[in-house]
Amino acid sequence: MSKEKIPYKIYLSENEMPTAWYNLRADMKNKPAPLLNPATLKPMEAADLAPVFCDELIAQELDDTTPFFAIPEEVLTYYKMFRPSPLIRAYFLEKQLDTPAKIYYKFEGNNTSGSHKLNSALAQAYYAKKQGLKGVTTETGAGQWGTALSMACAYFDLDCKVYMVKVSYEQKPFRREVMRTYGASVTPSPSMETEVGRKILEAHPGTNGSLGCAISEAVEKATETPGYRYVLGSVLNQVLLHQSVIGLETKTALDKYGVKPDIIIGCAGGGSNLGGLIAPFMGEKLRGEADYRFIAVEPASCPSLTRGRFAYDYCDTGMVCPLAKMYTLGSGFMPASNHAGGLRYHGMNTVLSQLYADGVMEAVSVKQTSVFEAAEQFARAEGILPAPESSHAIRAAIDEALKCKETGEEKTILFGLTGTGYFDMVAYEKFHDGNMSDYVPTDEEIAGNLAGLPKVD
Repeated sequence: MSKEKIPYKIYLSENEMPTAWYNLRADMKNKPAPLLNPATLKPMEAADLAPVFCDELIAQELDDTTPFFAIPEEVLTYYKMFRPSPLIRAYFLEKQLDTPAKIYYKFEGNNTSGSHKLNSALAQAYYAKKQGLKGVTTETGAGQWGTALSMACAYFDLDCKVYMVKVSYEQKPFRREVMRTYGASVTPSPSMETEVGRKILEAHPGTNGSLGCAISEAVEKATETPGYRYVLGSVLNQVLLHQSVIGLETKTALDKYGVKPDIIIGCAGGGSNLGGLIAPFMGEKLRGEADYRFIAVEPASCPSLTRGRFAYDYCDTGMVCPLAKMYTLGSGFMPASNHAGGLRYHGMNTVLSQLYADGVMEAVSVKQTSVFEAAEQFARAEGILPAPESSHAIRAAIDEALKCKETGEEKTILFGLTGTGYFDMVAYEKFHDGNMSDYVPTDEEIAGNLAGLPKVD
């Protein structure tokens, strides 16, 4: 089909928006390994998770066989405020690169939270409210998840307590203030509010924090506060389930115009954006219906897939959460504070880890300055200021498009633009002033952290 017949932006109608989330695990022959109880090393059951998570979210987390979960009407109603989100053909970037490749991106930044995180925040807040809870606790790295959850909690009239990674709390005060505008309380992590926070500060004075630290604090606060549960913005299987709306909408739009991507690219931190984008396409690949090349793009400063180990590890620094079999750098890994994006988690979602281990997905790591070079190039060509996280995917998409230029291949490239970068101007400023560095952990640093992995037979 000629490009003249494909609009610059593809918008779906409301009746084309998904009414059910897709559970990729149902089509996996090699299921992700179960979460383990840290005390007994036995597979976690619903009763073990009940003090931490909402009941219906636990059911979604543990279900490896149900292919679709109906999206509650209350959630669908809110989704219609910002969904379906546009699928955009990057004509201007293609022209600038002088590539025969066709480049598409799914833009998730057209809501106040500025990212895809609202897709799962609304679902989790809904289930918390349905259960009759008073509030929820969570962690946030760069702030997108905390912002989205504060919005969802305001909508469903829930209290929201956010532990924000200290370095982001200090670098992104405006993101913090958006959370407070929606009624959330925000605490830099690690803090003196929790026992685990005090222990981390004692062991690592002056630390800039990590998502693992913040998770530990949020879980402790939830389990010690009556009427509260903990919710998480990435990593968990339930989050990938909710984020499947991204991929389902994308596939519907592409099918509408007879377009089939050859390469699908997503940034990778804990896995929510990547897992949501690739879900229906990966399902086709696993069922033998179609073939695609999937690329996970992670920061060189926190390279869990490309340099981590596939093993059971704690999901948090305080070692109070379940053990998950994932690609990990060790729960004590502290990413460099100069890394501007939110892709700072020490491990990767268990579904994506299993897919990577099975060889049906690739992974690359990219350095920070090259990421911002790609971000600036994209902004100048396409008119959208991308978030640093999204810019990892942009970097890889540009690299693949340039390979097509060299070979003359007319491949179709799809990537996820997870959100906007308007709250990340301190990072852009550092890049423009030449004050941004490319810290990459040494083999010795990674090996030291991996030496502390729990012993699981």
